[in-house]
Amino acid sequence: MASSVVWAPILAAQPIIPPPPPQPAPRVILQTPAPVPVPVVPGSSVTLNTGVPDSYAWDGSEYVGFIGDKFYYLAPGNVWLPLRGQRLNHFHDWIKDHHDWRAHAIRNERFRRDAQGKEHPLKVHEPDHHDHDEH
Repeated sequence: MASSVVWAPILAAQPIIPPPPPQPAPRVILQTPAPVPVPVVPGSSVTLNTGVPDSYAWDGSEYVGFIGDKFYYLAPGNVWLPLRGQRLNHFHDWIKDHHDWRAHAIRNERFRRDAQGKEHPLKVHEPDHHDHDEH
């Protein structure tokens, strides 16, 4: 019994340290990457919006216009949007039977708003000096 008396003061003198609390699992936060900025160069001829077509045709289901080699359709709100997917396929099928569609295109005097809502004035044809007979 003498040995238990000797150890009792030693055990009583040591502090009791509780185990550390359990650590919560780390939180995973998913962030959507920021959109890549599109540089705007002053005086650049590259723009996101190409304007409005000067003429258009009815392809049996909607008005289709063209700017350069790109086709656009007249969307709700009377704005011009790029012609893609099924609309473009339909138009290509339609022009197979309407080879002269450009000759019958309607001059665009009414629908002058682009996809951003900007109104584009109608271009006025100004004849150059070759249009007149100066003899």
